[in-house]
Amino acid sequence: MFRNYLKIAWRNLRNHKFHSFLNIFGLSLGIACFLLIMLYVNDEFSYDRFNDKADRIYRVNTDVKFGGIEQLMAIAPDPLGPTLKNDYPQIEEYVRFYAKDESRLVRKGSELIDEHRIVHADSTLFNVFTLPVVAGNSLTALNAAGNVVITASMAKKYFGSINCVGEVLEANRKHYRVTAVIRDIPDNAHFNFDFIFPMSDLDYEWGNFLSANFQTYVVLKKGVDYRQFNKNLRQVVDKYIFPQAKEIMQISSADQLNGGENKFAFTLFPLTDIHLRSDRQGEIGANGNVQFVYIFLAIAVFILMIACINFMNLSTARSAARVKEVGIRKVLGTDRQSLIYQFLMESTVTSVISLLFALVLVISLLPVFNQLASKKLSVFNMLDVKLLLTILVLPFLIGLGAGCYPAFFMSRFQPIKVLKGMTGTLRKSNFRNMLVIFQFATSAILIICTIVVFRQLNFIQSKDVGFDKQQVLIINGAAALKGKEELFKQEVLGINSVKAGTVTGYLPVSGALRKGWTYWKNATMDLDNSISVESWEVDVDYIKTMDMKMAKGRDFSKSFMSDSGAVIINESMARSLGYADPVGQKIYTGTAPDVTVLTIIGVVKNFNYESLRKNIGPLCLTLGRSNELVSFRLNTAQVGQAVRQIESKWRENIGDARFNYRFLDEDFNRMYFAERRIGKIAVIFAGLAVLIACLGLFGLATYMAEQRTKEISVRKVLGASVGRIIFLLSIDFLKLVMVAVILAAPVSYYFMNKWLGNFAFRSSFPWWVFLVAAVMCLVIAFVTISYQTIRVARLNPVKSLRAQ
Repeated sequence: MFRNYLKIAWRNLRNHKFHSFLNIFGLSLGIACFLLIMLYVNDEFSYDRFNDKADRIYRVNTDVKFGGIEQLMAIAPDPLGPTLKNDYPQIEEYVRFYAKDESRLVRKGSELIDEHRIVHADSTLFNVFTLPVVAGNSLTALNAAGNVVITASMAKKYFGSINCVGEVLEANRKHYRVTAVIRDIPDNAHFNFDFIFPMSDLDYEWGNFLSANFQTYVVLKKGVDYRQFNKNLRQVVDKYIFPQAKEIMQISSADQLNGGENKFAFTLFPLTDIHLRSDRQGEIGANGNVQFVYIFLAIAVFILMIACINFMNLSTARSAARVKEVGIRKVLGTDRQSLIYQFLMESTVTSVISLLFALVLVISLLPVFNQLASKKLSVFNMLDVKLLLTILVLPFLIGLGAGCYPAFFMSRFQPIKVLKGMTGTLRKSNFRNMLVIFQFATSAILIICTIVVFRQLNFIQSKDVGFDKQQVLIINGAAALKGKEELFKQEVLGINSVKAGTVTGYLPVSGALRKGWTYWKNATMDLDNSISVESWEVDVDYIKTMDMKMAKGRDFSKSFMSDSGAVIINESMARSLGYADPVGQKIYTGTAPDVTVLTIIGVVKNFNYESLRKNIGPLCLTLGRSNELVSFRLNTAQVGQAVRQIESKWRENIGDARFNYRFLDEDFNRMYFAERRIGKIAVIFAGLAVLIACLGLFGLATYMAEQRTKEISVRKVLGASVGRIIFLLSIDFLKLVMVAVILAAPVSYYFMNKWLGNFAFRSSFPWWVFLVAAVMCLVIAFVTISYQTIRVARLNPVKSLRAQ
């Protein structure tokens, strides 16, 4: 019997090629989109799970709030890791990362190469994370200063082989001995380093519980609940933070650090949640966003549902052509159950064939999708157990899910009524109309969301962020100048096309060098007059180079020797301090008894030094040395020529270091990479959703036109115009599309308004967005069905009536 079902199913597919093509093509597109997005989603959720102890590894986060300013940090004080290990038996191991090194100049032959994936780590690194060693000994690799662990790709790059243990590596003019080579860290890790130096090699003032600069990870012993363990961290604040805070901040009770107006708290955060659920100050790299993952997942499910609905609609619409087949088979003794099995077999066969075509599409489109999603996915990713199981089960779920309604719908026909003649099956299906509405409502939601995303991206590009990001050249690896940074800057400023220059690692974009610091208003520090702020060390030309504007006071100047004890604050800090006119006022910083007194000489207008997702926090600019980068503002249309002239000056000062540069606007755009990516993906998948929905609408219009050919012929004989007939055939579908857009409006408004809520600075959500979506959907629907409606409307009524 099964073989007979299969044979009949194949025969029906072959005999109705147009119907089969619409179903298979639509389902193939839907399944291919679903699988591509599932590959992306599966990869996003796989981050850091390659570690053997992934379910027991936690990062220690730090929350600090002083003076109404809250800082949520992914970093912790340097003594915290060892302290937790010593004080709590629940802690199996710890490791710390210090990842603030901007870069290191690594020598390869006669050339210095600027490398950025640098970190210092404890010798316990390999006891926490699973980083397989391919050469050397992990137990001793990081136990002494002067050692370095490198990845296999770096070993091949600098030594030509992974067998380089014992070789000497020169970095920043210092020599290090390679003690181990590890496999390249997987792409699905929230950190990715190429050079790991021992913590003992770090020049740092150790032992300060009030200064957070280290990513700190702990491994809990099996069976320990991290939520319960978090309660112990309050004791750490009382025992270690309070004594230092008491001396410096003049507080009398640890309760003053326990929430409310002021706060100092530690919490454990699961390793496997970092990539998608953490966006804190001090992240090692740019993380993903679980919200985007859920959006993509929803798009995948909706597109697959649209494709399945197409199958249901086209199958039930085609019922008018199969009613006699059902009637005859019932008269010949076929029971309803057998008919249901037959129709389910047809839908399953269609789904299996569609899956095969979909897999071909996935393989073909994977390189393009990787470029779009910035991934390195391959066909082998589909061999993941969960994903492979999904692929195997999917056609049967689709076959049953999408085939149930057509099967039960067509198997219920009564043979007597069928053989007497059955009509109107197509037009009387309210359920089918609901499915069409769902398809176009989903398409309208995607269109509206796409418009809103691109409006926000355009807003980001056009908003005045408080500085001019255009034509600012940033030169990496300035440490190679070794004290000649100012000389190099002055030589470059002699080039006519260079307007200004600055030497500093602090830039007004996410991912640049950052330093949190505490300032207070009175000579004696206490919690009530303390503010946690961003504190940047810049030179006298920084504000000029970034083209920032002064709100009050003046900029730094070489003419004023006293500026070494001066500070420029932004408008946000001025408000936090509460001064009507802060220029000339004193603020204090440092650690008792070495307290530094600074005079406010100016207030710079607020500028967005992080992405527009965040409000502008308080910021201080002080004169100091931060020589990681040199930046120049160009004033020419001949950018290429200017870059070559600057490179020439670079070679004159240091000939063995690569001249690596980038532009500030590139860094600025990189902050919104996720938004641009979701915008591109939304456009593509919204287009595919509309295409798949239109395939179904085209099929429905075809069957509708076939059913109503006699009616149309009669109307033409009675004098109806071609335009009137086109309107008559189109209006029913256009009504459904209009209802779909009306239903889509509040849903899309809710979700996109929630998405825009992630931005402290956001574009508006105007009413015309819904109008544009409505017009687009109506035009697309009309164009889709116009071919059939025009064809039928222009038929010769005599021939049509004679054929009937």
